[in-house]
Amino acid sequence: MKLKNTTAENSFRYSWLISRAFPFVKPFLFRIFLGVMVAIPVGLLDGVTAFALKPFMDYVIGQKDLHMMLCGHSIDISYSILAAAIPFAVVFFAAFQGIMRYLNDYLTDWTSQKITNSVKVKLFASLVTMDSSFFDENSSGIILTRYLSDPDVAAKNFIQQIKSIVTSLFGAGSLIAVMLYSSWKLAVVGVLVLGCAFLPMALIRKKVKEASNKGMVVGGNITTNLNETYSGNKVMTAYSLQEHQKEEFNKQIHESFDIAISLTKRSAWMSPIMYLIASIGIAFVLHYGMHLILSGEMTAGSFASFVTSLLLLYKPMKTLGGTLTNIQTIFVSFGRIFELFDIKPSITNKPDAVSISGLNSSVEFNNVSFAYEEDNLVLKDINLHVNKGETIALVGNSGGGKSTLVNLLPRFYDVKSGSIKIDGIDIRDITLDSLRKNISMVFQDNFLFTGTIRQNIMLGNPDATEKMLDNAIKSAHLEEVIESLPDGLDTVLGERGTSLSGGQRQRVAIARAMVRQSPIVILDEATSALDNKSEAVVQKALDALMQDKTVFVIAHRLSTIRNADKIAVINEGHLVELGSHDELLQIENGQYKMLYEMQFRKGEGVNEGVNEGVNAEVGII
Repeated sequence: MKLKNTTAENSFRYSWLISRAFPFVKPFLFRIFLGVMVAIPVGLLDGVTAFALKPFMDYVIGQKDLHMMLCGHSIDISYSILAAAIPFAVVFFAAFQGIMRYLNDYLTDWTSQKITNSVKVKLFASLVTMDSSFFDENSSGIILTRYLSDPDVAAKNFIQQIKSIVTSLFGAGSLIAVMLYSSWKLAVVGVLVLGCAFLPMALIRKKVKEASNKGMVVGGNITTNLNETYSGNKVMTAYSLQEHQKEEFNKQIHESFDIAISLTKRSAWMSPIMYLIASIGIAFVLHYGMHLILSGEMTAGSFASFVTSLLLLYKPMKTLGGTLTNIQTIFVSFGRIFELFDIKPSITNKPDAVSISGLNSSVEFNNVSFAYEEDNLVLKDINLHVNKGETIALVGNSGGGKSTLVNLLPRFYDVKSGSIKIDGIDIRDITLDSLRKNISMVFQDNFLFTGTIRQNIMLGNPDATEKMLDNAIKSAHLEEVIESLPDGLDTVLGERGTSLSGGQRQRVAIARAMVRQSPIVILDEATSALDNKSEAVVQKALDALMQDKTVFVIAHRLSTIRNADKIAVINEGHLVELGSHDELLQIENGQYKMLYEMQFRKGEGVNEGVNEGVNAEVGII
């Protein structure tokens, strides 16, 4: 699935989205409930100031004593006491509201982060199970955006918006209560006007979805550009590609800007319209309120309290409107998140898959065909039989399908037709874990993880003993390298192991393969990127790795190919020749013979290295 083609088609199925999100929210329900309970007084206390204006205006400013009945008892409070008590009460409730707001913010942030982390952890668990085709189809930028940004937008902001809704609703409720207490007639008018002002919010939800999806794609492209600039910095410098990269980045930034502005053009008009409608309502309230005061139906204090409440009401109502727009963005992100959860890897274990332990007899490729894209076969009816302990070398034109063939064995991809069998068992009937535990791979550009040399080697077999580790280091000719490093085995490598040379990285990778102690070894051009000196050392390490193993090797060093039990020549996806070195040289006008003679035309010895320019030309790489 190409992630940039996302539709988030379930973004408006709110009940479905909430039901899918509930398992992530459920462990934190108590804290969410506590946060909501704290948010209630935070909102309710918004009306304190407005409510205090009525007695302050009517009694303190009017210098009248307050007479009230409480539980059948008459209570008189002088205006001088009210003059001192009301300001104190306003300050007290403001301080209390501040404390509640702090608690609410803490609970909200704690819960939001926890939910976000749980979503990210589950998404990452899903990501690591994806097969190679998933990573082939999607750029690093899109994957990073989808797996990191969407959880932040959705899970983190979801609780924030719940808090905002609760606070705004109760804040609006308390202010409306004050308005009703001051004058129910004016309150009806004010609420209706403000309600009309926020109706346009419902008109942009689809625009939010559209802009969010486009923004996700552009954001992924920007991240990809940054990743490629970092990883390909030497190529960029060597070929003076700085201007090209800058132009691409500028184009992406402008595209991101256009998407953001397109949403602004569709939504920014709402704020002035809302303000205009609210202003008309306030003007009407002022006019009608003056009539009520003059007619004696309303006191000046009640009117001051009402107008203050109405003005204060605009903020929670506007916040509520903005929150509803934000929630739509959140639901779009949730829709995209659940799309990720619903992506299932194409390569999985069968329900009745069996485990294997070792290789007993042979590996067979029976009529194997494969295509990365429909109707474009890369391999065509390949038949190979490799006995236990044999080494088979794969040679042929560049892009002919050699690497693809060995990548099918650990099921990085599945065959389109035919079968691959280990000891007569179709590898699709073997559990992925046990299949891959029986295979070690050394690539041309081996990836080293951030961490120590010890940790990188032990990744091959976390249960390896110190003796196994020492043997692997010696066999991989890593001793001098480790001794030259400041912290030896525990030296921390830079990202991708760039603090080591190419040959040193290869030897770490070989040691990693050695501690795995698997019966099948795949060497995919493991020395082709090295100079002759480094290649000689690495080849010794590879020879140690290959002992008593069943080996599939793609290599440009013909000494390895000469010593192989079988050599398979693969051109344009077809197996065109198969035999030992001597047998293939006997084939008149044979392809292997032609490649061999071209490579040694200048009298190069097998052990003197390989001419890189010829290699590139004849394709034994």
